[in-house]
Amino acid sequence: MSAPEPHTPRIAIYGGSFDPLTNGHLDVVRSACRLADRLVLAVGIHPGKAPLFSPEERLEMLREVCAPVAAEEKATLEAVTFDNLIITTAQQLGATLLIRGLRDGTDLDYEMQMAGMNGVLAPQIQTVFLPASPRVRPITATLVRQIASMGGDVSAFVPGAVLARLGTKFPR
Repeated sequence: MSAPEPHTPRIAIYGGSFDPLTNGHLDVVRSACRLADRLVLAVGIHPGKAPLFSPEERLEMLREVCAPVAAEEKATLEAVTFDNLIITTAQQLGATLLIRGLRDGTDLDYEMQMAGMNGVLAPQIQTVFLPASPRVRPITATLVRQIASMGGDVSAFVPGAVLARLGTKFPR
């Protein structure tokens, strides 16, 4: 009887601005950790954009909030920044799964186009769409920033650690 083949770890990458990390992102992270042995959260850096949180702050929030979720799902978690195509970063990290969250049909239309383009650029990387849970579907980082900047309560939309950081950006 021969020895079983060694397991090749499944590496998934989930990219975004995460500015800020929302409960919607966390929902996708939890689902992605069920599919992969290692999940890489990739914070996109765009020179033309002025984010609310620095790349370092976003990496800290991702590690603080998402690492326990990954551990609970028996996956390892890594958080990195990237300033090129997500598919290029996925190739560099050895990822075979590209995770994308879907809230609605508009997201699906856009993401299908991106999946098609990425499939041509890197056919060895499979795009996986994860639908958002109904309770987090309306959440967007843009709306969270807008509500917080106007003094609104965003506690239902972000993890506690993120809420505390938002409070330092927008003191009441």
